[in-house]
Amino acid sequence: MVNMVPQTAGAIDIVETFPRSIRVIEDLRIPVADGVELSARVWLPIDADQDPVPAIVEYVPFRHRDFTAPRDAALHPWFAGHGYASIRLELRGSGDSSGIPMDEYVKQEQDDGLAALEWIAEQPWCSGNTGMIGISWGGFSGLQIAARRPDSLKAIITVDSTDDRFNDDIHYMGGCLLYANLSWGTQLFTYMMRPPDPALSGEGWRQKWLERLEHAPFVLEDWTSHQSNDAYWQHASVGQRFEDIECAVYAVCGWADSYSNATMRMAEGLKCPTRILVGPWGHTYPHIAVPGPRIGFLQDATRWWDRWLKGEDNGIDLEPKVNVWMQGSVPPAPEYAERPGRWITHRQWPGDHTVPRVLNLHVTRGLCQVGDDPSEDARVSICSPETTGMFGGEWLPHGIGPEMPLDQRLEDGGALVFDSETLAEDLIIHGAPVLTLTGSSDTPTGQLVVTLSDVRADGSTCRITYGLLNLLHRKSREHPEPLEPGEVFECTIRLNDVVQLVPAGHRLRLSIATQAWPLIWPAPDKMTFTLHTGSSSLSIPVYEGCLERNPEPHFEQPALPPPLDVTWLRPVHRERKIEHDVISGETRRRYRKDDGWYRIEEHGLEVDSTSTQDYWIQAINVDGGNSPVGGEFTTRLITRRGSWETCLECKISQTATREAFVIKGELLASENGQSVFTRQIDTKIDRVCT
Repeated sequence: MVNMVPQTAGAIDIVETFPRSIRVIEDLRIPVADGVELSARVWLPIDADQDPVPAIVEYVPFRHRDFTAPRDAALHPWFAGHGYASIRLELRGSGDSSGIPMDEYVKQEQDDGLAALEWIAEQPWCSGNTGMIGISWGGFSGLQIAARRPDSLKAIITVDSTDDRFNDDIHYMGGCLLYANLSWGTQLFTYMMRPPDPALSGEGWRQKWLERLEHAPFVLEDWTSHQSNDAYWQHASVGQRFEDIECAVYAVCGWADSYSNATMRMAEGLKCPTRILVGPWGHTYPHIAVPGPRIGFLQDATRWWDRWLKGEDNGIDLEPKVNVWMQGSVPPAPEYAERPGRWITHRQWPGDHTVPRVLNLHVTRGLCQVGDDPSEDARVSICSPETTGMFGGEWLPHGIGPEMPLDQRLEDGGALVFDSETLAEDLIIHGAPVLTLTGSSDTPTGQLVVTLSDVRADGSTCRITYGLLNLLHRKSREHPEPLEPGEVFECTIRLNDVVQLVPAGHRLRLSIATQAWPLIWPAPDKMTFTLHTGSSSLSIPVYEGCLERNPEPHFEQPALPPPLDVTWLRPVHRERKIEHDVISGETRRRYRKDDGWYRIEEHGLEVDSTSTQDYWIQAINVDGGNSPVGGEFTTRLITRRGSWETCLECKISQTATREAFVIKGELLASENGQSVFTRQIDTKIDRVCT
């Protein structure tokens, strides 16, 4: 067996001094268009006016003044201390930038970003070369602006982002509408509404705030209305035109995150200088991420910038292009401090030592290697209970609290299950398993949920990876079409990329279900799917190289600049509960996300953020279909105690019938305890292909 040595997340070094002393520009105004000025916080060497430096830009709409200030302090001072102007730039309509908030990734956002980069490159403290860095939204921004090819942009670092906004983002997956679309839509709506700080924006802050409250788009309606991969999503999906990206790209993600597929597509599809890093992490930067082990990401990122923004010949471009963490086997648990494993490196992806291993789905519901046991063609059917999937974990784990999937035995009773024989030797899954299915449906709509799990010797079952498919999208994401009840069809379901060892003595389990609540909204019809086993198979990419001959990359100890002076008035807390009423058949899943309450001592602003996701579903429905209900309640408080206090409360509910989604809600805004604005939401969206 491969020697799997557990590694702790480890301590983080705090670095007090840097090669260059730095200064901070608290609120730099950058002109873009229409008279709009974007607000930026800038860290740069104190002597940059005499010795100009390259600029690194993080471009997101999340308030550098307060909300992201603790995270910003863990990133930007480091780069400034190593000879860069590190800039945290706000989108128009957010923080203390002027203008009206916008939907995600619209052309105006990119145009503003291009104008800002051009302006920055011309400043006396900038050498003329720029880079972009960001996680999630900031990672998206870097990719999208890179595809526009601004002259100054020489390199980007994109963390936890996607190249495909319809198929692989927080809205839809495999054509299935994610519940995360509702929660993120509610959260972003409140983010858009947060006011400027009077200390920076002066007496005009209130008028700017009222304009945001009045004119900010209700993005959830747009996202839910576009139910196929149309022009709305294709805009800013750079995977359709990788050739447009010519600057150097460092793409980073974690297996616990939900954007690893995009990272591996970039590994395979980008033709520019590329570096790929995938660890065990959740949706967080690798130097502070959980599950561990963490790495010295800031040091590695600095080497990347030094090579492409300063032209230093430090050899990072000669190292293996792809660095992936091979996860070891762990018992199922709602959270992990660490994942055992080791690094595997490649000059290209998927690498020379990855071969497909095809397993047939046998009549006895086993997984058999082709040639070992010819599969008799049999028909087996499944109509999963409505609540199948409620132990599947969160779509986007951050490494905070109970987010991971639980023991999959809790789910497998509602699925078709196919087990392999006990493995005689270690198996390393190395990429994306693909399930090819033949079957039929008794309804015109339906969804399939496929899970590949590690069955341990004690029977506990830990999910390795999973995939989704809205069967209306089985032929095309752009042009969905209904099923013909009873008609036999073929489809393929690509599971999420992963690199994981399944030890000898364990078994693989393939589970096929028709529900995944509350990961995705159930289809309009409660489908019974009939599988033809003889013409269905699972292809698993298997690493067959010699690990002893595969050198592990060297990463330094995680390090941070000194933390921001923050006083925590209430700690971060996560709570997830499931309740089932045996009389009514109602199941309810509550997830309370308390991001805490803290004060930034530099200027006295306090941030208090909580949200509650409350989802419920009835097992029995009067119209014969599924009728889940999702509610999201969010509170955002921004205050300077004793002089200024604003509060936003937003409550959105979404229900579904066979024909439509109904979204209702209310936004309340107050200043110093007095109501200043109310906005009602009441909209109905036809279910076209979800």
